[in-house]
Amino acid sequence: SQLAQQVQDIGGYINAYTSFDRTVYWMDLPSKGVEVALELLCDAVFHSVIPAEEFAKEQEVIRREFAMGFDDPDQVSSKKLFATAYRVHPYQHPVIGHLPVFDALNRADVLEYYRRRYAPNNVFLVVSGDVRAEDIRSGVERATEKVARLALEPVWVPQEPLQITRREHHEEFATELSRLHMAWHIPDLTHPDIPALDLLASVLGQGRSSRLYRRLRERDALVHSIDAWTYSPTEPGLFGVDAVLDSERRELAQRVIEEELDEICRGGVRPQELEKARRMALSGQWSMLATARGRASDLGGSWMATGHTQFSTRYLELLQSVRVEDLPRVAEAYVTRGHASVVSINPKGSLRSQARTEASGLRGEIRRGTLGNGLRTLVCEDHKLPLVTLVAVFKAGALVEEPATMGVSKLLARVLLKGTRSHSAEEIAERLEAVGGGIGADSGNNSVSVSVRVMSGDWRVGLEILAEVLREAEFPEAHVAREKEAQLAAIRAEEEEPVAVAGRMMRERLLEGHPYAFRRNGTPETLQALGRKHLLEYRDRWMVSRNGVLAVFGDVDAQEVDREVEALLGGLRPGEAGHPRLPEPLHLGAPVEVRATMDKQQSVLFVGYRGADLFSPDRTALDLLDEACSDLGSRMFIRIREQLGLAYFVGSSQLVGLSPGAFSFYLGTDPLKQTAVLAELLDEIRQLAEQGLTLEELNRAKEKWLGALEIRNQSLDALALGCALDELYGLGAEHYLVVRDRVRTISLEEVREVARRYFGAQSPVVAVVGPGS
Repeated sequence: SQLAQQVQDIGGYINAYTSFDRTVYWMDLPSKGVEVALELLCDAVFHSVIPAEEFAKEQEVIRREFAMGFDDPDQVSSKKLFATAYRVHPYQHPVIGHLPVFDALNRADVLEYYRRRYAPNNVFLVVSGDVRAEDIRSGVERATEKVARLALEPVWVPQEPLQITRREHHEEFATELSRLHMAWHIPDLTHPDIPALDLLASVLGQGRSSRLYRRLRERDALVHSIDAWTYSPTEPGLFGVDAVLDSERRELAQRVIEEELDEICRGGVRPQELEKARRMALSGQWSMLATARGRASDLGGSWMATGHTQFSTRYLELLQSVRVEDLPRVAEAYVTRGHASVVSINPKGSLRSQARTEASGLRGEIRRGTLGNGLRTLVCEDHKLPLVTLVAVFKAGALVEEPATMGVSKLLARVLLKGTRSHSAEEIAERLEAVGGGIGADSGNNSVSVSVRVMSGDWRVGLEILAEVLREAEFPEAHVAREKEAQLAAIRAEEEEPVAVAGRMMRERLLEGHPYAFRRNGTPETLQALGRKHLLEYRDRWMVSRNGVLAVFGDVDAQEVDREVEALLGGLRPGEAGHPRLPEPLHLGAPVEVRATMDKQQSVLFVGYRGADLFSPDRTALDLLDEACSDLGSRMFIRIREQLGLAYFVGSSQLVGLSPGAFSFYLGTDPLKQTAVLAELLDEIRQLAEQGLTLEELNRAKEKWLGALEIRNQSLDALALGCALDELYGLGAEHYLVVRDRVRTISLEEVREVARRYFGAQSPVVAVVGPGS
């Protein structure tokens, strides 16, 4: 936590993770802080003493992570898959390890491991961004000049024997939906068949026009989600298919997946399918290289996996050489029925039931415009990479819902891309993915959006598809019914998450009577009552020109964009702008506590206060308070988690929109410590209200906020969406620049006064979810 604070002081982030064959420490930060960051990182990596007190605290934290993992069906099912597919290789073991083995470790064991492996000749350092190589080299040499090389012991890795029979493992778990995994062994990353296997996964199950998505989700409605993937690390990996579905459909879904694989082996793939997969892979590679972290990850990953920093370039060359006949060849060679590992996690009672059944950042100037129908446009040229993002946003979302239509915004976003008067959902996905593009729709608290990402040579195709969706979306009845079912599944899944349940309970009581208190996915009752008529009414009222903004950011010519936009969207319904009158939430005269019981191994607590809206002069202070209370160096994290060992995680969050929302503090804890940790959290909030932040905390929060802004704006997608929403809400597309200056100049006293008014003068809502609550 001390290191995290020091990095945040220079506006950056630091984190670490361990995978099967490496430990990675990464920093994301403004370039001005690189020299300091290198010193901090080298000191942390090579000069740690692992204090006994810190070691004991982290032991407890990791034990809690074990407990949290035991509650998560996705983590459990993934671990079961690798334990089933691998019988000898270490990939069979979860990265976090096994709890009995972990409990047997002591500080001496960890120090011995650290001294044997953390050596300069066992480290690969990658720095990407606005830096000079000479400065980096000299900085590293200074930071490591007294660190000795070590004679590293070789690591023996047993090789997994050939799997010659099918393996299956199915078990019951506390979940509402089944998780199905099917996997087959494939070679390591450097094998010449890997590019063809990657393209096979794309054709089979990546994207809305993929074979499995179109058949199992769209046509036969057997799954709620499905995906195909390859895991090809330094050792032989896996080709897999994952699905989330209702338990009674699992066996049929398995058979259909195998039928689709057989069809590829027999009939091959169409040239258009192969080319689409190839373009998607290229588009994904360009997108990764758009950020400094992505470029560093590409270099480091290539080196660690293959010993060559430019391996990804070679891989893309091999990808381009894959032929149509290669896909059925690798499918036949690797993805065969008799060699599969099939794993599923299922709702309690479902396997017994089945058994009984069987028995029986802004790059250039923003150009503004307004079409004749009132649609506002933003165009920003950025020629660094051959990518273009198009996003249309409209004032709507949860804020315009009523109790009877709760969940309609999410349903609309789900069905919006399911076909137009001119093209089916499959045709839309096929056309866009054939040029390496993608399309998505979403809804939030204050808006709905449709976004398209393409490479620059195909931006007109992207705009044509976006315009067609906005003008001609049909909301076919069959798709409405299917997406309602998927949204009902999302509601059930949300009910399994204690953090989601506690946060929702807090909002429902704190903002009672206001749309922000509604459930985003709706309730089973409201969702069942919604139909195509409601979606058409919603679209025709809110997704209209005078209520929207279109942003086109990327490698384009602004004048050409203006002409095409007028031609394609000039006929969009004009409509009217605005929001309905909103009720004021009920006043809380005294603190309120709400509780719910869940059969989990953890308890989650939320403490919520009324927040500000987007236009409030208090917003910047609240943003900085949120930053100061939600990182690894925050006073709450250090006091409650590090010093007292009372919590698994501690943080804060905000709901901010066109209407005042909520500011909440939350944590996860051992159910036996629930009372004690709530008292500590409330005491920390009281001190924050009385004393505000220290100057050190405020400066660190400012640097972290400014660093996050700089990092976020590396992404063309994030920048385009953020500017479009700010323009839509009346703040202006360049509002983030105004806020940036406001963050730099806000005073300690102003932040303290805002903390007093929001956390000291208000009564909170406390929500507690856990076993026996």
